[in-house]
Amino acid sequence: SKGHNTTRPEAGITSLGSAVLQFRVDYEQTKYGESIHSDVVSAGGHPWRIECYPRSVWEGEVYLAIHIRFMGITSVRALFEAFMLDRRGQPCSKAKRRTDFSYMPPSKDCYGEAVIGGWDDFVGRAKLEDNYVFDGHFTFVCAILVIHDNPMGPLPPPDIGSHLGRLLDQEDGTDVSFIIDGEIFRVHRAVLAARSPVFRAELFGSMAEATMSSITLQDIMPATFKAMLRFIYTDEFPGEDELVDSSVDTFQNLLAAADRYALDRLKLMCSQKLWDNVTVDTVATILACAETYNCTKLKDECLNFFAVESNFKKAVFTDGFAMLVQKFPAITAKLRERIETS
Repeated sequence: SKGHNTTRPEAGITSLGSAVLQFRVDYEQTKYGESIHSDVVSAGGHPWRIECYPRSVWEGEVYLAIHIRFMGITSVRALFEAFMLDRRGQPCSKAKRRTDFSYMPPSKDCYGEAVIGGWDDFVGRAKLEDNYVFDGHFTFVCAILVIHDNPMGPLPPPDIGSHLGRLLDQEDGTDVSFIIDGEIFRVHRAVLAARSPVFRAELFGSMAEATMSSITLQDIMPATFKAMLRFIYTDEFPGEDELVDSSVDTFQNLLAAADRYALDRLKLMCSQKLWDNVTVDTVATILACAETYNCTKLKDECLNFFAVESNFKKAVFTDGFAMLVQKFPAITAKLRERIETS
């Protein structure tokens, strides 16, 4: 950047604010050399304006200049980034610039003396029409990232999950037990009800379990229930010590439990773990799981994986694929369509 000093961000940064503005400019307007500017936008709680100078002279050459004008009344530090879109509407790496974190003192007024950051030599005029003008316009994107300093130092990270996790481990104040295959899990009704609408209906609604101090569960394994409890209390994916192993079966069982108790965040986490384990040997099984529990994104990615010819030729010989064909004919029909159009 030119025209202002830059400094590295200091310790004690605790929050960020950003804005991204796509600016489409009529190319005919730029032939007369007049500046063109955006409306005032807010980033990090401060006002900014993007300005385009179509005929900026820098070291004897004519350029398109892009400036970010700070129009606030308090000082900030901010990082600016801008890039041109090519004729296909894609970001262009050849016309891309980024500043360091820059100190922006308060402006004296909102018109003539605001502080400016940016680039006087963003892209040469000779290259502008050849590479970036489409349908009579060119487009660039500006991003503003504002940081806020806290003189008291950074705040510690949230620790409620670790506290509740210890509550689960120590069993203080538990008021209901779940029994699975003879294994007993002592928990807190209020915690489970707060995290899961299914548990809320079961433990505080009109169901018989609401008056029971001990509940026996079927169709779920103790290890799966234990891992699910760890998520409920900590909002984090269970660690290796809470999982039997890191196999596809383990993640599928946990996803089924998350679906059963409407734990949407855990369900997404399990979907990601399953996608990380997709191979030609596992893709059919994982696709069946995604269909069973309505994991739309995982299902779509598995279909895309299947649609690759080299993957398909190997996956069709797995036991999982035979099961997929038998139990989910609609899925196999979609898979054929995906392969035919790929």
